[in-house]
Amino acid sequence: MQQAIYEFSKLNNALFEEYIKKTPKLHKYFKEDWGELKTRHYCGIINCEGEDFYIVPKIASDQKRDLKIFIYMLRFVYDIKLENEDLASSKNEEQHNFMEVFIQLFVSKLFKEFQMGNYKEYICEQDNLTTLRGKYLINENLKYNFTNAKIYCEYDEFSVDNRLNQFFLFAIKTFLPFVKNKKLLKQCELVLDEVSYRDFELHDLQIHFHRLNARYKESFEFALMLLKKFLPLFERDKKSFAFLFNMNELFESFIAKIYKSIDPTTQVQNEKNFGNLKLKPDIITAKKIIDTKYKKVKNKDELSVADKYQMFVYGTNFGFKETMLLYPKHLEDVNESLKLGKDDKIINLQMRSIDLNFSGSYEEFVEEIRKRIGDTNEN
Repeated sequence: MQQAIYEFSKLNNALFEEYIKKTPKLHKYFKEDWGELKTRHYCGIINCEGEDFYIVPKIASDQKRDLKIFIYMLRFVYDIKLENEDLASSKNEEQHNFMEVFIQLFVSKLFKEFQMGNYKEYICEQDNLTTLRGKYLINENLKYNFTNAKIYCEYDEFSVDNRLNQFFLFAIKTFLPFVKNKKLLKQCELVLDEVSYRDFELHDLQIHFHRLNARYKESFEFALMLLKKFLPLFERDKKSFAFLFNMNELFESFIAKIYKSIDPTTQVQNEKNFGNLKLKPDIITAKKIIDTKYKKVKNKDELSVADKYQMFVYGTNFGFKETMLLYPKHLEDVNESLKLGKDDKIINLQMRSIDLNFSGSYEEFVEEIRKRIGDTNEN
């Protein structure tokens, strides 16, 4: 495995540390602690002038296994489906950084869709033509064709140059400089040679999917996820990148989706207003409210006052007597119970941890975590 660093750890490479310090875009992913530069709660990969540095979560104390579990969590949260040939190409993370593997998965899926036919839709066009087509535009003809033997028209063109294809072209051109195997990206770019290039703002991007373009939705969502996590870093003639995930968000999404797969009636991130108080618990099951915390906690003595207040407020307002804080297991299991409040306003709070360490296949891992979540709920 190429160079790896655990989350919340001191950097162990002087050149990498210097690169982080001189790259402002990366500063929020690290912190300085007593003069030492340390990783924070972001895991993934940073390519520093052609060399890959992995930041991995500390789950199994075995970096190869930790990277594999991290990828399993990403696959489950983002619903990344792999076929047999994909598994063969992605199983060796030592030879292929996982960002490149994910990009190749996206582009191979997209190319298969292109082979079934390009997506076209009617686009409204205006142009000066020699013959009438569509609607005659009076004002434009008076403006442009007073001494010109042409007709200014508005018409619908069944075109590949639509917003969805423009987004795919944007994604392809963004990824091209940062992958070693460019073959499929180039082939997809060639398929889109009649599509105009444009930039996209990712945070508010919405594409309307319907019967005619529904088969492209998975590729769109996969590309959007990759682009949101992808951070190009340019330094003179060198191209580097970062591909990092917030472990707080990943752990929360992973646990919530596991609960949802066990019981589809589970509510996730259900926001409600109680007067001027807006509350949004991570998970609401039939029996309890659960909040995930990506923290290292040994026992109830280390439980923060803010977390106690949060769970008490959730329980009293949503009408649940049972609540739980769920942590990832690090060095020790957390198994504590306490009562919040008094008299008729007591809220029971469980502190539990979930062990994410597992050495089997992806499908076995998901089933095992479902089982462990079930066991945790029964405690």
